[in-house]
Amino acid sequence: MAAVAGGGQAGDSVGGGEGELVKPFTPEKAREIIMSLRQPAVFCNMVFDWPALHWNAKCLSKLLCGKQIRFRMGMKKTDTVPQFETMCSYVDATLEEFLAWICGQGVNSAGPFSHYDNSEFWAYADYKYLASVFEDNTDVLQNVAWSDFGFPGRNGRESTLWIGSLGANTPCHLDSYGCNLVFQVQGRKRWHLYPPEDTAFLYPTRIPYEESSVFSKVNVVNPDLKHFPQFLKAQRHMVTLYPGQVLFVPRHWWHYVESIDPITVSINSWIELEEDHQARVEEAITRMLVCAMKAAEDPTNTKAWLNPTEVEGTSHEINCQYLNGAISAYWEHSKVAETLTPTEFKINGEHRVEMPLKKRKVNMHPRMKEKGSPLPKSASGTTKREEKIPFGPDLIPVTPSLQGESSERRTAESDVKDLVKESRGHLGKLNCAEEQPSMNKAETPLADNIVSDCITCPSQAFISTDDLLDCLVNPKVISLVAHLLLQKRTCNF
Repeated sequence: MAAVAGGGQAGDSVGGGEGELVKPFTPEKAREIIMSLRQPAVFCNMVFDWPALHWNAKCLSKLLCGKQIRFRMGMKKTDTVPQFETMCSYVDATLEEFLAWICGQGVNSAGPFSHYDNSEFWAYADYKYLASVFEDNTDVLQNVAWSDFGFPGRNGRESTLWIGSLGANTPCHLDSYGCNLVFQVQGRKRWHLYPPEDTAFLYPTRIPYEESSVFSKVNVVNPDLKHFPQFLKAQRHMVTLYPGQVLFVPRHWWHYVESIDPITVSINSWIELEEDHQARVEEAITRMLVCAMKAAEDPTNTKAWLNPTEVEGTSHEINCQYLNGAISAYWEHSKVAETLTPTEFKINGEHRVEMPLKKRKVNMHPRMKEKGSPLPKSASGTTKREEKIPFGPDLIPVTPSLQGESSERRTAESDVKDLVKESRGHLGKLNCAEEQPSMNKAETPLADNIVSDCITCPSQAFISTDDLLDCLVNPKVISLVAHLLLQKRTCNF
């Protein structure tokens, strides 16, 4: 077996006989680590026996037998405005046509990529559910085995596929549901990550609207600091993910992802969490407000605000049903709705209602768009200390970049291929980072945590619908509204 970049030799044995392939973590230990981590980290040497490790673009083109998939086409340009999915065009093509285009054979042909010069455009078949991609060949779904990470029964059916060309990227966003495991198959991807406590500095917006995705107004690789000066305070974590590695993205971590090789293939799965029950209430409130206000503004033009991943704008009646369903599901999950009595109400980083018999919400892990295995229980009360996590060559922490560092790759970036050359002693020092004092942003008033686009704009007279929505559906405001709504529901029992 060839060497796995950043993880040593895949043939190294750990606790087994000579030459025996043994994974560094048992499924139980891997799950324990995932449920305890409060920072992104890269798992190495955990997928060397997955058949999906060989799913490069050429292999997938054979497996798909000429099936067309949709590619998002974006411009290779450096702009201060994020290239949202609503700004891109789309083509339906086979992987054979995609590979021919990458090689420069399809630019002048009559194929679907004929209008896109690959020196000026990138292509991204993003967010493709494997269950749909392989609906005629479901046996291959077993080639992805998330059970190795402690989630029995989870495979390709609960996973999504991403195939991109050089420069293909996902705008910076956070996911509302679950935590994320990302398996890199071909090529390299660079991840820019920001912690949940930096949300205000990322200038969150829900336009374009997509359930479970909160976008940033900032182009994090080329920020407009005149309009978004607070972005300088955001703490960037960077990592380059290599084939054979699995990145863990904790709950509510912001991320911008770009392909840095001619062809990249990756597979991910969003792991459902208990916190998702409350997140669904918050998302239902957001959907109702966004749809109501944008539909009232221009009922005929949903393309201007609705992300292409959303099929259509939903009616107020349907949104009301959605909200009530989310609240009912929340209480059904609680099992003790009629006995809950709020004992504490805080407006801070958690703004939660503390209730008897209900576990505290912990700052753990965003996005779950498909139902899967039972929800893992997050650690509560006494979260495991960071130094207990076995960082080393098989588990690399994604560390913060230097203050003021540009978007280009620097020596401070958590490039796993370089980090594994460091001594275990150096990695051990990273484990104690949690002990260092840090500013408690949760203690600042709610208004101070919601940063406007411009600090002082006395001459700006016009306030748009989107400006108002940015305030109304700010994640902190929606969280507060959800707690008030749930409190009201409790008092009505």
